[in-house]
Amino acid sequence: MDLFQLETFLAVAQERSFSRAAVRLRRTQPAISQTVAKLEAELGEALFERSMRDGSLTDAGEVLREYAQKLLNLRSEASGALEELRSLHRGILNLAANEYTCLYLLPLLDIFRRKHPRIKVTVHRSLASRIADEVLAHSVELGVLSFRPEDPQVRSIVVYRDALSFVVHPKHPLATAKSVSIRDLGSEDFVAHNVPSPQRAKVMDAFRRHKTPLRIEVELPSLDAVKRFVAMGNGVAIAPGLSVESELASGNLVQVMVKELQMERKLRLVHRKQATLSHAAMAFLEVVETHAAITGDPYSYLLERSPH
Repeated sequence: MDLFQLETFLAVAQERSFSRAAVRLRRTQPAISQTVAKLEAELGEALFERSMRDGSLTDAGEVLREYAQKLLNLRSEASGALEELRSLHRGILNLAANEYTCLYLLPLLDIFRRKHPRIKVTVHRSLASRIADEVLAHSVELGVLSFRPEDPQVRSIVVYRDALSFVVHPKHPLATAKSVSIRDLGSEDFVAHNVPSPQRAKVMDAFRRHKTPLRIEVELPSLDAVKRFVAMGNGVAIAPGLSVESELASGNLVQVMVKELQMERKLRLVHRKQATLSHAAMAFLEVVETHAAITGDPYSYLLERSPH
């Protein structure tokens, strides 16, 4: 029993005639009769009263008509739902990001939501080290990373260029300096984010190479906490430039140039290389690419070749 058989059966029942059903379905009457006969044989029940010429249904036919109509209605609903997905009137956009990379997403999600207000957006907070695995496990469609993933099954697109910022309280002795050397920071008390990252390792290596102590006296669980603590007058910090933009603009923090710590940081959108992305994910990537073309640096849309 398939939907085509049920559609034929319903046409006969509604038209109360095999010939009129044939005209409606643009088929021959023998083909209609053959389809109904095959359906009756599969069910082991007569569906029409052959002794009547008005297409009357048997009891079995009456029961089947109700279910057949439900099934065909479901087919119509499914087709409509898929069309809504294609036209972005429904759907879900699932992404993964950490506290820092989520800041990159916000302006783009603002544009996306204005264009596609019916798409539900969910950004899952995750450790950067786990995001590529979550993408490969189909937990999310897209992820945002501040380093290039090593897995060849993951495709990465460079979408933003950022740099580290050395920041201090406005009344800190270094706040008036245009630039300082890394060697000038050996006596400073640093407030740091306590989540390990490739960038943190690079900073620690820079201090080692310049034979300068890195005194991390306070470690906090979030970048927001680090910024606030320094803004209260406690120590100094090195943070991603994107994460301190609002504090620098408001004057709550001051950035001081440190030549030896000028480390560029590229943000990447990642997804499974072999994935058939949802219409919502494709629409979001289109927003990202268009925004990069219009805005320019630090935004970009550059597909990276696989390292393997």
